[in-house]
Amino acid sequence: MRQVSATRVINAAPGVIFDLLADPAKHPVIDGSGTVVAAVGEEGRRLKLGDRFGMDMKMGLPYKIRNTVVEFEEDRLIAWRHFYGHRWRWQLKDLGDGRTEVTETFDWSTARIGLLLEWVRFPGKNLKSIRATLERLDKMFPAPA
Repeated sequence: MRQVSATRVINAAPGVIFDLLADPAKHPVIDGSGTVVAAVGEEGRRLKLGDRFGMDMKMGLPYKIRNTVVEFEEDRLIAWRHFYGHRWRWQLKDLGDGRTEVTETFDWSTARIGLLLEWVRFPGKNLKSIRATLERLDKMFPAPA
């Protein structure tokens, strides 16, 4: 299978987490990779299926990226596709007690450059970044004392 993912239980309701994910301007706040700099002209916008959004990125050098929302179920699932075809997917499972099981996945099974991504070891690097992102998200919603 050409994907890597990690899961973590977060002390927030699915709707609260989904609101962060559906707002591109919030992506730099939760990004654990250090590559997401800012949303491009996306302030206050809420994503929906088919929307395109731009991000300022930096991996060594600065660059811009356009993504398209390709999967969307309110408070449960959102995924966007990079122009090369790989996807970032977020799945939220309501645990019913104010907590949410959050799974982030980097899926390169649909990428036009899948072998190149493997050759430069992006999947392993992205798994490390996914874990860091979930850690940041967890710290945003600490367990009640």
